[in-house]
Amino acid sequence: MSFLKAEWRKLVMINYEVNPKILEKYLPVGTELDFFQNKCYASVVGFMFKNTKLLGVKIPFHINFEEVNLRFYVKRKTKEGYKRGVVFIKEIVPKSAITFVANTFYNENYETLPMIHSWEDKEGSLKVTYQWKKNKKWNYIKVEAENSLNKIEENSVIEFISEHYWGYAKEDDKSTTEYEVKHSKWEYYKINTYTVSIDFESNYGSDFSFLNDEKPTSVMLLEGSEISVENKKSIK
Repeated sequence: MSFLKAEWRKLVMINYEVNPKILEKYLPVGTELDFFQNKCYASVVGFMFKNTKLLGVKIPFHINFEEVNLRFYVKRKTKEGYKRGVVFIKEIVPKSAITFVANTFYNENYETLPMIHSWEDKEGSLKVTYQWKKNKKWNYIKVEAENSLNKIEENSVIEFISEHYWGYAKEDDKSTTEYEVKHSKWEYYKINTYTVSIDFESNYGSDFSFLNDEKPTSVMLLEGSEISVENKKSIK
């Protein structure tokens, strides 16, 4: 049985090119940084969990909720080839039980904060906003896009950002948690405008304060799909 099943919907992805040296100390053992056209990326990703089931059971008040995370991209070499995955700097949700389960059983770095979201569909325009409150200040990411879906082109930056199907988390200096995230290939909406208002140092620490002054290299809105989280194991 899958550990978790849900839908991930309306994923806003704010992508930044970063110096690889900043991310090296966050690498779980056994992984290496994954590059796209010799560039290293980190992304702020906001989306909705919908119809969430834990071990096949819907937990009251934990079925539909927001998440915003900061992540970067890695790969792990195996006998069958490379597994391409993500490592999370932090994942923010409004539900303390989600934080407890993820931090306890998956060695993730979840934080529980007040969160709200807005989806507006008006005259062919789709507006999506995710907000979270940290230190009495509301942070937000907001996009406006054309309300029609497009297929992702092969070898594009959108494919690179969205096509990572493994999660990795540092257990300690000698071991790593690995799990698989299964989902179909996503489609995307073309972005018209976006706004980012994030205190990166407050949310993610001094290593990422430089992003306060950086302009995203790309901004994406993907529709998402049903997903499942499988096959958690420890690797050394």
